[in-house]
Amino acid sequence: MDKINSSVNAPDHSTIYRPVYFRLINPEEEESLKALIQNNRNLTIYDTILSQLAELIKLNNPQKKLTKEESAELIALHMKSEADQYGVWVYFPWSNKLVHTLDEKEFAQVRTNRNVYKVTPEEIAVLQQKKIGIIGLSVGQSIALTLAMERTCGELRLADFDEIELSNMNRIKVSVQDLGLNKSIVAARQIAELDPFINVICFTDGITLDTIDEFFTGNGKLDILVEECDGIDIKILARIKAKELGIPVVMDTNDKGMLDVERFDLEPERPIFHGKVAELEALSPDELTERLNNLTIPEKIGYLGKIIGFENLSEAMMKSVSEMNKTIVGWPQLASAVTLGGAMITDISRKILLKQFSDSGRYFVDFDNLFKDEFNTIKTINGDNDTH
Repeated sequence: MDKINSSVNAPDHSTIYRPVYFRLINPEEEESLKALIQNNRNLTIYDTILSQLAELIKLNNPQKKLTKEESAELIALHMKSEADQYGVWVYFPWSNKLVHTLDEKEFAQVRTNRNVYKVTPEEIAVLQQKKIGIIGLSVGQSIALTLAMERTCGELRLADFDEIELSNMNRIKVSVQDLGLNKSIVAARQIAELDPFINVICFTDGITLDTIDEFFTGNGKLDILVEECDGIDIKILARIKAKELGIPVVMDTNDKGMLDVERFDLEPERPIFHGKVAELEALSPDELTERLNNLTIPEKIGYLGKIIGFENLSEAMMKSVSEMNKTIVGWPQLASAVTLGGAMITDISRKILLKQFSDSGRYFVDFDNLFKDEFNTIKTINGDNDTH
């Protein structure tokens, strides 16, 4: 009953982030659900199936203003069974909650109804078949949740070896009880509670030479790679693999709204990172890992400077880079910028998957340029520092 695709060698811990499904038209699953309820006194049960059905009926009859009586009659005709038997009961082991919902097809129809016609029903069906992989679940968490909320794909592969720390909570939407949990697990649970029918696969050891092939091609090849990790070696290795397989790569740097798009699907000979680290691309995976693992902090910052371009950093970020391992210990990231990244990556991913965008390049949505305070600029030029 645990929704695991048999063609995927899913990690053994998959049950800690995947819900369990009970469809009562199956007698065995009905008995299993009864046993769960009887043996779990602390179980919390949520059953709003009738209100979900009322919304479904309303959406299926957009030109009619149904009375409660008419709606109830149409619901009864639609169910053709007892309410308890309709749809699916979804159990979330990590929160000990049991929720009665519409089954996958109707659930998706209702949940994405407000997408139509910004995304057409035909496009929704196309996106349902797509697979997106995300490496790095700090910035990547906002991206994963936005992709799932918009249902831009039917499968998400999440890779991160790191655990939630208190300092992560300035930009990652988690609860204090999530401290110490793997970042990909937390994101997968949030997605399951949002939409239990999106297939999520977690790689809690991150991406290594041992797991990279499974991440990219297990259960079918990725359609898009979203790369948001901190390690330069994985940034390079992941792009080399994506180029080899013809998979487009997108990346948000959460500074000045900078978005990278590399269309290896359309440009198989395109150099990674727009040709900014050509000397590294020629190395074998082992040689690359050895070289990058031995880099000093200044050398790592130097490579990041080549990849991103110091000229593309905001003044605040440039100051932060100069203070790395002096007064601060990590790359600064603000929740507002991370949230913007989730929106940009989701939008460009949808366009790529629907063949509405075909370019490679580097793009900016820079709020500092978009929102300029002309009054304060004039005062500064005139030497007026009075803020009152």
